[in-house]
Amino acid sequence: MTTATQSNLSFLEKVMARANLTDIYEAREMTEIVYRTMRDLVPTKTIDNVASELNTKAVESNQKQLEEDIADLWKDTNPIVAWISRIRSPLDIDDQLFIRRVEQEGAMPERTTGEIVVKAVFAATKEELSQERITELSGFLPGKIKEMWEQA
Repeated sequence: MTTATQSNLSFLEKVMARANLTDIYEAREMTEIVYRTMRDLVPTKTIDNVASELNTKAVESNQKQLEEDIADLWKDTNPIVAWISRIRSPLDIDDQLFIRRVEQEGAMPERTTGEIVVKAVFAATKEELSQERITELSGFLPGKIKEMWEQA
């Protein structure tokens, strides 16, 4: 897919295309899993900073369950988990565990991998964030995950 074609796609369409996913719902689910894993690595202030910049529509749709901003995908939908994550310290997750969580927490389609999905979500996300947020997040990512973020 060309860059010009990519620029006309919504956030979830970009994730879907880059990650070899077949529908928006897969892209949404996999994005939420990557975001959940990322949030576990960063302090509350960074979580809030990132959320404040992800205020564009995730996808243009007339389906109510898809009518959300990218920030809605970034935020934890479970109120108890969201509360706990605000009071606990960031978790120590290495790059292998990061990929394994992405692959195991969702129904990873056979036609893709955790690394491909992570790279797709990272690339689409970086298009939505300021350089300051991109740099801020990079500081919390481990090893290979940080490299994937910087290359996205």
